[in-house]
Amino acid sequence: MTRVVIVGCGIIGAAIAYELSLVSGLTVTVVDRHPPATQSTAAALGVLMGVISHKTKGRAWALRRESMARYETLIPELEACNGYAIPFNRQGILMLGFEGENWHRWQELATIRREQGFHLELMDQPTVRSHYPQINCERVTGAIYSPSDRQVNPTTITKALVAAAQKNGAKFNFGVNVEGWEITQLGHGQKLCQRLNTASGSLPADWVVVAAGLGSTPLLQSQSLPSGVTIKPVLGQALKLRCGEPLGGNHPQPVITGDDVHIVPLGGAEYWVGATVEFPDPSGEVQPQPQQLDSILQGAIAICPALAQGEIIHQWHGLRPRPEGRPAPVIGPLAGFANVLLATGHYRNGVLLAPATALEIRQMISGSI
Repeated sequence: MTRVVIVGCGIIGAAIAYELSLVSGLTVTVVDRHPPATQSTAAALGVLMGVISHKTKGRAWALRRESMARYETLIPELEACNGYAIPFNRQGILMLGFEGENWHRWQELATIRREQGFHLELMDQPTVRSHYPQINCERVTGAIYSPSDRQVNPTTITKALVAAAQKNGAKFNFGVNVEGWEITQLGHGQKLCQRLNTASGSLPADWVVVAAGLGSTPLLQSQSLPSGVTIKPVLGQALKLRCGEPLGGNHPQPVITGDDVHIVPLGGAEYWVGATVEFPDPSGEVQPQPQQLDSILQGAIAICPALAQGEIIHQWHGLRPRPEGRPAPVIGPLAGFANVLLATGHYRNGVLLAPATALEIRQMISGSI
């Protein structure tokens, strides 16, 4: 049996564990200092902006396309395995346009997507007003609707991935910190990580996958491993509102987004609103700024005025892992190692790209068996 150790159990690590648990001939072990989905994943809104993204070619689009396709099979797969529903909004994403919007750019994207087999519907202001009465169209000049895009509850799906992987034989060790690596020199500048040492024991490894998000750089630096990857935190704040009644009536609702504000329907009359983008100060510290969260809330109210009457029932923040000096995410071999793979630094797209990341790691490992 080929032994795989995954470090990190946010949605990326959990998705990798699940996909690898489907491969015969592998034993999968996951270690994390924290319980699953309690760090960056817990702060995400789970908005899957794939088709409506302006990424149209190359690796960025390929990852999105692969993830969106896998989500359509993954959700029912996990629901059947675990016996409970995963909140998955199939009503698409409505992106609002305001004065100064480059509609020609959106028309070009709609043409490209049509050639790729997807549909984007461009709406004028009267159509938006008619279809979505909850939206204040005073500043809205039109909208783009993507029926193929989705939204998923990040915490629920991460825990579902863990549960399904466990049923397939994967082992999870939470509250466990990696304290050391046992490394062998192979020659030709290549090394092999033979095992990871933790306070609860030693884990022999034929493959190691580092999916620790913001913990990835400290994990590698603690062993003086030059990864060439530096991941910095970008803070995001969000909140949950409960309104007196559903916005726009009881019909199914898409995610509404505009001016980088997301309004995520959760069912009934509850909504997530977010999220801020807050970078570290010169010292490297990043603290939530209340005025930025208030700005997001006011932006959401400007879009859907009925939110002003909503009760804030929860607010939270989390840190997103952003690679410095290179595109996100980082997926592939750790430089100088024959058996260590990186799956980290997804920034704001961890939930979106988790399935494609897991499939890439699965191919790298299963293709070598």
